[in-house]
Amino acid sequence: MKRRDFIKKSVFAVGSTLLAGSAMESLAAMSIDDEVSDSNESKQDKMKIVVLTGSPRRNGNSAYLAEQFIKGAQEKGHEVYRFDCAFKQVEPCRACNRCGMDGPCIFNDDFSELRPHLIEADMVVFATPMYYFGISAQMKRVIDRFYAINGRIKGHYKKAAYLMTYANTAKSDAEPMLLHYRTMMDYLGWESVGEVVAPGVWTAGSVHNTDYGDKAYRLGKSL
Repeated sequence: MKRRDFIKKSVFAVGSTLLAGSAMESLAAMSIDDEVSDSNESKQDKMKIVVLTGSPRRNGNSAYLAEQFIKGAQEKGHEVYRFDCAFKQVEPCRACNRCGMDGPCIFNDDFSELRPHLIEADMVVFATPMYYFGISAQMKRVIDRFYAINGRIKGHYKKAAYLMTYANTAKSDAEPMLLHYRTMMDYLGWESVGEVVAPGVWTAGSVHNTDYGDKAYRLGKSL
């Protein structure tokens, strides 16, 4: 091989190696950037979700919807805090106004446990059976205590969802409860992202024979 040709080939080989190395470094950097980006997006998308259940039946139909929603939300990577209203000691609001709608309540009960979670939550989910054409009393007393943190949650954007079960099948029977929920969302300035309404379920566990559990799961997974 002539000396001139040897030098040309050597320079070309070195240049190709450098280019290949540079390309590999660029690809590696892009890969790392993508991983960091995905990680940041994952952290940004992760929500703190509070799920309130209102049924005094531990294996009740609305409790099942809550469980399915939680399953879907946790599979998506969200952090869920569940508060079973019927199994907590929460006094009803006495309208004393000592809290001034943004201060400590006169009662030192289990609502104190829920309070910081509600304030920090990115989303609040309400799961209740229909009791005499309204939400359960156990859940209502918890909602009434929202008054003490009104200044911390009203106008502070949160997502919300509503899961309800009832024995009757007429859609009109569910409207008062849905109107209550929607009116509350309008007042608080929260965005409702879904409602799962399961009619015709009365005895404990009868919701298992429907597709409403899957709907609640898919709602949680869609967040």
